[in-house]
Amino acid sequence: MGLADTLGRIPKILEANINALLDRCEDPAKMIDQLLIDYKRDLADVKRDTAAVMADVKLAEKKVEECDEDIARKQKAAENALKAGNEGDARTLLAAKQRLEMTRESLLQNLAVAQKNAEMMQEGYNKLVRSIEELESRKDAAKAKISMAKAQDQINKTAAKANSTINMDAFNKYEQKAERMLAEANAAAQLDAAAVSADDLTEKYTSGADSSSVDDELAALKTKLGL
Repeated sequence: MGLADTLGRIPKILEANINALLDRCEDPAKMIDQLLIDYKRDLADVKRDTAAVMADVKLAEKKVEECDEDIARKQKAAENALKAGNEGDARTLLAAKQRLEMTRESLLQNLAVAQKNAEMMQEGYNKLVRSIEELESRKDAAKAKISMAKAQDQINKTAAKANSTINMDAFNKYEQKAERMLAEANAAAQLDAAAVSADDLTEKYTSGADSSSVDDELAALKTKLGL
């Protein structure tokens, strides 16, 4: 990953990770764990690039130091050339020193750019570190809330099911139907009892009439026979 890519990516890392996870989120607890995994992966990338930029700063500083040392040597050599009466050599050395001083200005500009980039990279890196630390500290509490939410949802579903199962109107309707069936059965029993009584009476009076006729005929027969 290049420096420009990393610098452009840092402000979007958190938002991009969160939005991507929310789009495919089914289990919030797993989302939290995945979010931390993504952050730590991004942190490793940013840390590597930040270290590279910080190394650029060190190299730029070293080049400035080396240039300063070379300028100092050219200055010392020019002084020694003049002391030795070699003005031409001194002039050549001073011209070389001036070229080095111009180079030094460019090296200082490079150093300033490297330092600015390093500051930006370190800021982004520190932001990711703080975000990860915050998520780590809030992870357990968030998972506990998720568990409570799931439990509450189950309780709500159970309560709703209980309320829908106990239907007093339906129970009252069935109870009334049972009472009517009992009343109808009792009425049928009464009708059966009335029908049986009528049959008994008919049998009683019918069989009584037949017995009287037999007795009369028996008495007549006895008289005839002189008994």
